[in-house]
Amino acid sequence: MDLDAYLAAHRGEWDRLEVLLGRSSSPRSMTGAEVDELVELYQRVATHLSLLQSTSRDPVLLGRLSSLVARGRNAVAGTRQAAWRDVARFLSVDFPAVLYRTRWWWGACAVGFVLVAFGWAAFLVSHPEAQATLAPPETIQQLVNHDFADYYKQAPAQDFAAKVATNNALIAAAAVASGVLLGLPVLLILYQNAVGVGIVGGYLAANHKTGLFFGLILPHGLLELTSVFVASGLGLKMGWTVIDPGLRTRSRAIAEEGRALVVGAVGLALMLVISGIIEAFVTPSGLPTWARIGIGCLAELGFLYVVFVLGRRAVQAGVTGDVEESFRGADVPSSG
Repeated sequence: MDLDAYLAAHRGEWDRLEVLLGRSSSPRSMTGAEVDELVELYQRVATHLSLLQSTSRDPVLLGRLSSLVARGRNAVAGTRQAAWRDVARFLSVDFPAVLYRTRWWWGACAVGFVLVAFGWAAFLVSHPEAQATLAPPETIQQLVNHDFADYYKQAPAQDFAAKVATNNALIAAAAVASGVLLGLPVLLILYQNAVGVGIVGGYLAANHKTGLFFGLILPHGLLELTSVFVASGLGLKMGWTVIDPGLRTRSRAIAEEGRALVVGAVGLALMLVISGIIEAFVTPSGLPTWARIGIGCLAELGFLYVVFVLGRRAVQAGVTGDVEESFRGADVPSSG
């Protein structure tokens, strides 16, 4: 691209946009035609800036265009401040839409996880000789008689909740982020976690402590594992989008799914905080087992309501979970 010719061809548009932005401080003084012109010029200059960022190293020019684009966005979309209605929309519309739209992906992850975990547990119960090949007998007895139950009382509840939520968030983030690698690391992360749960469950079941296992794992584990399934499903969905973008261009499909994935990741953080609180305050509590499991079931039912009631409703209304247009960069066709 001939940079000098490009600058000469478009400098007039930049100057005109600057004039209109000056007048936009008093919107009532602008005519309808001027408002339309302002919007069109803002989109054009945003495209000019995108092109010049890869071809020009003039900091003065890029600074001026960046300022014009930022001022233009404020003038066109208006300045936005966080508000409770935005939070309410996220929780009741955007995040549920992402969950519902990807339900088959994380549902498949859940089925696969359960099959692997129960498969390992059943193998250890039915093959006692195999237990010693994974860990020494004294280590197994320490796990069964002390470590598994004591794990939930190892620290003050608030500290333990923060630790658990952070650890689970790292697992979920790894599953989500690795989706761009065609989803292969996601499968490995999911399998490793399923094997871990299955082995521990198998050891306790083989020692006639199945009730202890489920009594301690279900209160928080229902929502916690669901979060891992959702994270894995989002990662796999992104990986498949890289392979098969469908009718969209690959770059557009990845951008759209990536923005929706961010929405999902933020929602997952909230889910993990809730499961961490349950794990710290409910799982090790003195409540009867039925009450602790009941609390976990209520949390999971709340999740299912968000997905299959709110999410289904949002998707039927055309919501995809993508961020609002005012937060995206300008998407204006350009031939260079």
